[in-house]
Amino acid sequence: MAKAPPQAEAAAEAPVVKSKKPLFLILGIVVLVLGGGSAGAWYFTQPKGAQHTKAEPPKPPVFVNLDAFTVNLQSEDSDKFLQTAFTLQVKDDAQVEIIKLHLPQVRSRLLLLLSSQKASDILTPDGKNKLAKEIIAQVNKPFEPKATPQNVTGVFFTSFVIQ
Repeated sequence: MAKAPPQAEAAAEAPVVKSKKPLFLILGIVVLVLGGGSAGAWYFTQPKGAQHTKAEPPKPPVFVNLDAFTVNLQSEDSDKFLQTAFTLQVKDDAQVEIIKLHLPQVRSRLLLLLSSQKASDILTPDGKNKLAKEIIAQVNKPFEPKATPQNVTGVFFTSFVIQ
């Protein structure tokens, strides 16, 4: 038998080393697919409008100061009167202009409302809260037929005296 040259024997005995490049390439692709899928799932499960929106800073409140009101209250035992002043909170400056334009109507509505109250009903905090809601309802009524209502959102009493 003929012997193979020593270099050929060494080559035949050495293990064959396979390249690891395909393994790393496959793992890289799997990581990219999983990462992309996770990012896509997160993006599409976010509530509508939450994507790409920045919180706007809240608009400052807009107020309308009204002159003080002095009215006789409904008689219970003796004559009582109410002297009060308050400020209306409105949606925007356009509402301020509408209210100022119709100020005689606003004051008339409010004088009628205030003079229809009984002292015992408006002395308590609950009574004042109820009165504030009634004031909002009166001012929010449209000033002209088929017109849009005003947008008064709050009433803040700055003075409230019953005698």
